[in-house]
Amino acid sequence: MKAIVQNAYGSPDVLEFREIDRPPVGDSDVLVRVHAASVHAGDYFLMRGMPYVARFSAGWPKPKNWIPGFDVAGTVEACGKDVTLFTPGDEVFGECGGGACAEFATAEEGRFVHKPASLSFEQAAAVPVSALAALQGLRDAGKVQPGQKVLINGASGGVGTYAVQIAKSLGAEVTGVCSTRNVELVRSIGADHVVDYTQEDFTLSGPRYDLILDNVANRPFSESRRALVLGGRVLPNSGNAGIGYFIAAFLRAAFVSQQAPPFLSSPTQADLLVLKGMLEEGTLTPVIGRTYPLSETAQALAYIGEGHARGKVVITV
Repeated sequence: MKAIVQNAYGSPDVLEFREIDRPPVGDSDVLVRVHAASVHAGDYFLMRGMPYVARFSAGWPKPKNWIPGFDVAGTVEACGKDVTLFTPGDEVFGECGGGACAEFATAEEGRFVHKPASLSFEQAAAVPVSALAALQGLRDAGKVQPGQKVLINGASGGVGTYAVQIAKSLGAEVTGVCSTRNVELVRSIGADHVVDYTQEDFTLSGPRYDLILDNVANRPFSESRRALVLGGRVLPNSGNAGIGYFIAAFLRAAFVSQQAPPFLSSPTQADLLVLKGMLEEGTLTPVIGRTYPLSETAQALAYIGEGHARGKVVITV
């Protein structure tokens, strides 16, 4: 099969587009013929191998035939003997733990759910990691309740576009922070208020918030806390935070009540089913900013590395 393969850490130049063997299929595994994948900041960090702790995921001291991509959508090609939820030909999407940027990917059946018929493969592939982070961050770590005021910093990015919609579905009054070019996008996905950070500093004026979901990590904690109500919290999304920010948030959370520790989202079939239901109901819509063919995955990750990706970046196979 054709795949994007990485055998060193560094710039997008370390990625090779070449032919390799299909992945093996374990007894509890599903082999998926990939129609689309998506990449995000986590894939960029793994490619760079920075911070160094990222290398424990892709390979230490260097990766060996690592295939980037966690989000996948496609058609079931084969099933292990213990698989009960899927049969060949089923259209599925999910999180495969790495290996999505290839013609075939495999993972345990619990990492997939059936794709909604109303979604394209590209839309479905844009969902798992980012939408799970938004759902688990707001619902579980943030404990958002109806009527609360929630601010999403980085509202036009991969996690942010889902966070705006999920916060609304939880009954919150939502403010999205983004650049001028993304104001209408953020408003169109349901934000009650939009702050253009090039024109206004949300920490210095305006309302105070019960929760700030920070997907950007672009300002000191002390500044963000100015925009909180008494008892409110800043919740860092660890997916986009550097290691220094990550550690600082953990340390401050032990002593500052308004500082929540970074949360770690995890792929669960139960929450993929929650997202599937929201997609089918129309309360959640993927926002795809750019699409690249598999052979141009390096260019896709270079774009993500610029730090201003709009919505999700999708790879078509």
